[in-house]
Amino acid sequence: MKVDRFVLALFVAVAVAWFFPQFGAVQSGIPLDAICSAGIAVIFFFYGVKLSPEKIKAGLKNWKLHVVIQSATFVICPLLVLIARPFLQTEQQELIWLSVFFLAVLPSTVSSSVVMVAMAKGNLPAAIFNASISGLIGIVLTPLWMGLFMQQQGDVDFLQIYFKLIVEIIIPVIAGIAVQRAIGHWAARYGKQLAIFDKSVIVLIVYKSFAESFSDGTFSGMQWKDIVMLCVVAIVLFFLLYCIIYLICILLSFSKEDRITALFCGSKKSLVHGTVFSKVLFSNASFAGFMLLPLMIYHAFQLFIVSYIAGWFERKEEQ
Repeated sequence: MKVDRFVLALFVAVAVAWFFPQFGAVQSGIPLDAICSAGIAVIFFFYGVKLSPEKIKAGLKNWKLHVVIQSATFVICPLLVLIARPFLQTEQQELIWLSVFFLAVLPSTVSSSVVMVAMAKGNLPAAIFNASISGLIGIVLTPLWMGLFMQQQGDVDFLQIYFKLIVEIIIPVIAGIAVQRAIGHWAARYGKQLAIFDKSVIVLIVYKSFAESFSDGTFSGMQWKDIVMLCVVAIVLFFLLYCIIYLICILLSFSKEDRITALFCGSKKSLVHGTVFSKVLFSNASFAGFMLLPLMIYHAFQLFIVSYIAGWFERKEEQ
């Protein structure tokens, strides 16, 4: 399997933040925060431009499949993590749990979900619909879920969070939809260049988040066993969610195509949305980089295992 260069770039950004945190620290004179905010607005503007109302309308027919995917993404996955909350004993455990919970409440990926479903010969129109609508639902539900448990973090200003959410995400999406007919063809033509821009902004946000966390000593109390535990938790969470979705698909007698779409779209978590939401939700918090760690682990693992599973479905189809 090929190494995903985007994932590799993210871990390189973490390494650079470790050795050179001064450029991303709050006290540095470089306006990384403003640059990242502008980049987020541009990302979601073109997200609105590329959002197809016709495909969303056409996709509404297969409502059972959509309910399963979105419930797995925004209800079942968060509930799986919530089960562990009563067993937390220390402040460090609370922060680790919150970072995993942040992973659990994120929307599904867009591009990789569609590519994997296409490779495995699943229901591609339903995959496109759910991948698109998941991001829109996440704009509302992810901050609401996190708001239930971020009250204990004293430096979180919810008025500022929701203001930034409206300015940096919601307004750009609406603006993108409004000018879709005028520049939609241009966005489609330069899709690869826009994807590079999106990933560049994400890498910059990851660097800034980890640089601030390293500067403030957020990781000082973390040991290697904690990182190993996060890896295990992320992998276990993926397989639990995957198996639950599979059982639901069997109970509802989904076709093979719908089952593939539900499994791939319902078990994925978006690194792009997660990084953007971390910039909005934790912009004034020293633990912003820490919150991204489980997501980066989960993202790397999901790409590996889902690519393998998609290839297995493809080989089975050709036999």
